[in-house]
Amino acid sequence: MEEKTNVMRILEQKKIWYQPHYYNNTEALSGAEVARILGEDPSCVFKTLVTEGKSKQHYVFVIPVAEELDLKKAARAVGEKSIAMLKAKELLSLTGYVHGGCSPVGMKKFFLTTIDKQIEGLEHFFFSAGKIGAQVEMAPEDLKKVIRYQVADVV
Repeated sequence: MEEKTNVMRILEQKKIWYQPHYYNNTEALSGAEVARILGEDPSCVFKTLVTEGKSKQHYVFVIPVAEELDLKKAARAVGEKSIAMLKAKELLSLTGYVHGGCSPVGMKKFFLTTIDKQIEGLEHFFFSAGKIGAQVEMAPEDLKKVIRYQVADVV
């Protein structure tokens, strides 16, 4: 039995169905490698990216693993002049998560979260369970019961 993560505990607290998926790899893999290990289409596996706007506000973007965040589209989506990726060394203290194990659920504090529009029409999707080697699968609508997010074209 694999250990439960905070993300899983939060989902259980809210009585939200999810399916945990584990893979034996302690290194931060690319999202495409994670999708391959899980035997899933990369369009259903999402990664969580944390950015900082010109205003010094932080924003979370959740996008398909095979895609790149378009910083101009992302800035427009959150009403910033410009945004940049957060430095990896700042991630843990800001979110409580390590690079490669960042989840939109259970961060130290809530940040405006934007999920790429490719989430629309998916019955389920995968994202990090909050540690390297663990993913959760759930319905996009159920995520709304845990965090507030908007959907926009950001890749």
